Amino acid sequence: MEIRLLCVGKNNRSDWFESMNDYVKRVQYYTPFSIDYISDAKTGKKADPNLIKKEETKKIISKINKDDLVILLDEKGKSFSSEGFAKEIENYQTQGVRSLVFLVGGAYGFSDEIYRTFPKKMRLSDLTFSHQMVRLFFCEQLYRAFTILNNHPYHNS
Repeated sequence: MEIRLLCVGKNNRSDWFESMNDYVKRVQYYTPFSIDYISDAKTGKKADPNLIKKEETKKIISKINKDDLVILLDEKGKSFSSEGFAKEIENYQTQGVRSLVFLVGGAYGFSDEIYRTFPKKMRLSDLTFSHQMVRLFFCEQLYRAFTILNNHPYHNS
């Protein structure tokens, strides 16, 4: 199963980017994994959030393949423990999912069209984090999930 993390916006924190890339390499030991970035909509002081989300929606849709299973990383999503997330990944593997895409939205979140098109949602925490932090935390949790599934001691260390 191939996994992609699709993110709206750049990663402009080099220290988090380095840590994130370390986890990307670790996950790649278990499965193909990549991070793709979509440029966020240009915003001005009086930019309309709905127009921004509409522009970002077009860019997101263009990066999704018809066979991708897409899960939105969203505050309204289902919450998992690390073990529960590992089990969810295992279930997707068992079901024969070939391409799993996790999506991080832009500053204003997702459009209604994205919510309608991709109804699966997952929440990383009840707390709110910056998008750069979410990317790093997701990569760490994905790596943790694979170590749990493969009885690697990382989860218990």
